[in-house]
Amino acid sequence: MKPVSIFNDVIGPVMRGPSSSHTAAAYRLGSAARRLLGQEPVSARVVFDRNGSYARVFREQNSDLALAAGLLGWEMTDPRFFQALYFAASHGYKFDFVTEPIEGADHPNFVQLELASFSGQKLMMKAKSVGGGAIEIVELNGWPVFLTGDYYELLVEAPEKGASYVRKIMEREPGLLAKLEMIKSEKKAGKVLLRAACLKPISDDERQELSQTEGVNFWEGEPVSFVIAGQALFKSAEEIISLASSRGISLGRLALAYEAQLLGWSEEKVLAEISRRLDIMLDSVKEGLKNESLNLQLLEPTAGLIFQAEKEGRLVGGSLSRAAIRAMAAEHVAASGGVVCAAPTGGSAGTIPGVIATMVQEMNISREKASLALLAAGAVGVVVANRATFAAEIAGCQVEIGAAGAMAAAAVVEACGGSVAQACDAAAISFQNTMGLVCDLVQGICEIPCHTRNAVAAASAFICADLILGGYRNPIPLDETIDAVLAVGKTMPAELRVTSLGGLAVCPSALAMKKKKRKD
Repeated sequence: MKPVSIFNDVIGPVMRGPSSSHTAAAYRLGSAARRLLGQEPVSARVVFDRNGSYARVFREQNSDLALAAGLLGWEMTDPRFFQALYFAASHGYKFDFVTEPIEGADHPNFVQLELASFSGQKLMMKAKSVGGGAIEIVELNGWPVFLTGDYYELLVEAPEKGASYVRKIMEREPGLLAKLEMIKSEKKAGKVLLRAACLKPISDDERQELSQTEGVNFWEGEPVSFVIAGQALFKSAEEIISLASSRGISLGRLALAYEAQLLGWSEEKVLAEISRRLDIMLDSVKEGLKNESLNLQLLEPTAGLIFQAEKEGRLVGGSLSRAAIRAMAAEHVAASGGVVCAAPTGGSAGTIPGVIATMVQEMNISREKASLALLAAGAVGVVVANRATFAAEIAGCQVEIGAAGAMAAAAVVEACGGSVAQACDAAAISFQNTMGLVCDLVQGICEIPCHTRNAVAAASAFICADLILGGYRNPIPLDETIDAVLAVGKTMPAELRVTSLGGLAVCPSALAMKKKKRKD
C-alpha cells in the first residue's frame, strides 16, 4: 500500500464537487491518461464497468465532465468545468462514455480509457477510484502496473535481451529514483516493462537516448498529486499516541511533522498549504450560506434560511446548531459542483468546514490553532486510510461522513488543548456512533441524505469531544474501532453502498422527486 498523504488523500484534494470518488478521482484519471499518452487526445472512449457504481451515477456526479476536463488538460477548478463536454465537441474532440463489462474489474469504481492522439498514438488504461479521490492505474497497454499518481513515472517496454542496457540508462540519476522495478507478462512474450517512479522528470538526454534505442517504447507520467519523497511517521493510532508522547507534542504538531517528512517539505511549507485549504473550507461555508449560485439537483438550498432563522431566535439554536448549518452550507457548495476541499471525501466535505468555521468564529481560535486542528483531523484520517477505506462503495457512508465526524471530533480536542489520547478517543466514540451507516443517496446524487448527515456529524463532533474532555473513558481504542467499522462495511449488501438500490433511495417519494437539469 502506498504511503498516505494528508494533502493528497485526507484533507484534499481541492476539487469540484460533488464526489471525491466519482468527480475528483475521475479528473485525476483523465489527467493521468492524457499525460501518459504524451500528446493531445483527439478521441477517448471511456468505459465504466456495467456492474459498478460509476455506471449508475457518472452523470449525476459529474464524472464525465471531470474526465473530459482532465483529458483536455484543464485544472479541475477551471471556471469552464461545466462546459468541458461542449468545448470538446465543438473543437473536434470525440469523447464517448459507455457502460460495458470490463475484463478484470475487481472494484465498484473500475474504468477503462482508450485514447488516440492526432498522430495516431494510442493508449489503453485500466484503473479504479479507491476513495477520497485516490486512484490506482492497474493496466497500461496490456501491461499489469500499479501507479497511484504520486510520482513522475517512466515506463519502458523493451526486448527482454536488451533490458539490462535500458536499466542502466534509467539508473544514471539514482537520486531521482523512488522505485525501479521490472514487470513481466505472459501476454508479452520476449518483452519486459521497466517502471521507474521518480521524484523529478527524466532529463532530455535520457529521453533522447531511450527514443533512439531499437525496440523500445516508453511512456512518461506526471504526478496528479504531491510527490511522495519520504517515509510515513505512523500508520496507527497506537503509534500516534506513543510517538506524540515521546516527543511531547500535540496531535496537530505530530501531523505537521508527518506530512513534512512524507513530502520532503519544510514545516513552514506544510503550514502554508494547510492554511490555504483552511481558506477554501471557510469560503465554502460562506458561499453556501449566501444561497446564491447554488445549483442543487434535488434539494433547494436552505442553509442560509436556517442560519437566518437561528439568528432571529426562532430555533432552539446554539453553537451546535450553527455548526450543523455551516456544515450543510459547505455541502451545498460541493453538491453544486463548487470548489471545496475533500475532507476526507466530497460527500463529506461539509462536516469539518462546519466545525472549523464554528471554532474560528465563536471560540476565536487563532489561524495557527485552526490549521493545527485541521492537521489533527488529518492524522486520524491517515489511520482510517491505512486500516480501512474512504470509499462508500466498499464500506458505506460510515467511512465518508462517519470518518469526517471522527476526524472533526479530534480537531475539536486539539483546538481545546486536549491530549493526543483524548483526540483519538473522541474520534473513536464518534465512529462508534456512526458504525453501520449506509450509503443510500437518492437518485445517485450527493444530496439526500448527505446534507443533513454532514450537519449532524458536525454537531456530534463537539459532543464527542466534550464527552472525552469531560471524563468519559473510551473502552475500545480507535484502531480497533476502525477495524470494526471496515468489518461492518464489508457485510453491507451492494444495495447499500452507493448504488442507490436500497434504503432511502428506493422510497416512493425519493423515486418520484424531479431532478433539475445539469448546467451543461
